[in-house]
Amino acid sequence: MMKTILLGVLLCLLPGRFGAVQAAPPRPNLLLILVDDFGWGDLAANGGAGVPTPRMDQLAREGTRFTQFYVASPICSPSRCGLLTGQFPARWRIMSFLQSRAGNAECGQADFLDAKAPSFVRAFQQAGYATAHIGKWHLGGGRDVTDAPKFAAYGYDVGWGTYESPEPAAPLGLKSVPWGKEREPQQVARHDRTRWMVDETLAFAKRSAGQPWLVNLWLDDVHTPFRPQDGKDDRDLPAKYRDVLIETDRQVGRLLDGLRALGAETNTLVLLAGDNGPEPSLNRTRNGGLRGMKWSLYEGGLRTPLLARWPGVIPAGRVNDTTVVSAVDLFPTLCALAGVPAPTGVKFDGEELSAVFKGGARPRSKTLFWEYGRKPAPTAKSAIRAFPYPGEPDSKSPNVAVREGDWKLLVNADGTGAELYNLRADPNEAKNLVSVEAATAERLKATALAWRKSLP
Repeated sequence: MMKTILLGVLLCLLPGRFGAVQAAPPRPNLLLILVDDFGWGDLAANGGAGVPTPRMDQLAREGTRFTQFYVASPICSPSRCGLLTGQFPARWRIMSFLQSRAGNAECGQADFLDAKAPSFVRAFQQAGYATAHIGKWHLGGGRDVTDAPKFAAYGYDVGWGTYESPEPAAPLGLKSVPWGKEREPQQVARHDRTRWMVDETLAFAKRSAGQPWLVNLWLDDVHTPFRPQDGKDDRDLPAKYRDVLIETDRQVGRLLDGLRALGAETNTLVLLAGDNGPEPSLNRTRNGGLRGMKWSLYEGGLRTPLLARWPGVIPAGRVNDTTVVSAVDLFPTLCALAGVPAPTGVKFDGEELSAVFKGGARPRSKTLFWEYGRKPAPTAKSAIRAFPYPGEPDSKSPNVAVREGDWKLLVNADGTGAELYNLRADPNEAKNLVSVEAATAERLKATALAWRKSLP
């Protein structure tokens, strides 16, 4: 009789079909690689700019490549704000690159991202993740802005920033700009910065092996100036760009190899994207023929690569050409993928697309909006350049844009200069249909202007 009772107890404790409650699957690690000024065509898998990117292409083959991914802004600071908060960046009064106090005032923007803003990093930290920011920040700090919140205010356990951050890492330069030729004694060379960031990412992952971890690895390549080596380099700009992109790709590969060596490959969700379009576009090769570049609301300024890999969850070898995905979607989507509770009371401008990342296909339900360029370029050379603008032909856009389905409309905030494109038929925005499709143009113009007027 006693043997029968003991056998019954043991069977109840066994998992599976005997009815015991199974443990929840472990939450994935999260590695978000943001490549600076990474054009849609910089990725060879997207057609490429004639530069091989074999390791990023491998990441694309091992996961899903999204071809209709949009950033929140065509310039660094607001783009990063939208990614971190899941909200359009102007809601937090960030509309251009964060700069000196005088420059920020000229833009009418804040000096830093408010610590009260939502942060997907904070949500993951509260769910038990070890969290780190490594690399470019550009959401406050640097120059004469000395009161920006520390990384901990946004949910980071560790923060190693660059010059444009509240806590610059010594090897990245405490007071020196990364694009300058001068270097502090402890500062790594410009061409060696990505290697240093990759090393620190792997070291953090190794130290955090006892719990799930999150790293925002935000590179400052492939941003100009291109300095692929120490000393004098008289080669032309395309040759330097080529070497910088090749080295960036090599370091991404070294990072992925390092995850495998740590045994973290299968349970790490890896995302790789750009923060905005390229500058320069090199005759549109770096944006795959798309019109525009950094600082422009045309496709070349807003659309960048997006790769996602999580073995066994995100389909391998898949290309999603149909779903429009935005950086503001990533906050709710990453929370859903990882089983992390999203904060209550936050009104996301993005939508939760975890089913799409897992292989589904559906159109987005929320309209996308952008704005950039609230003030014209100054005429005096000595004036503050609050909003930089592209100098390449046909790249300077109106300053408000909206995408709804296949339609994209651009218009100035004063209602002038409307342009309408059907992106399915005309992804390079060559044929303005504002007169042909007048009803659609008027409807989207009203929608775009109403949104713009709702912003601070």
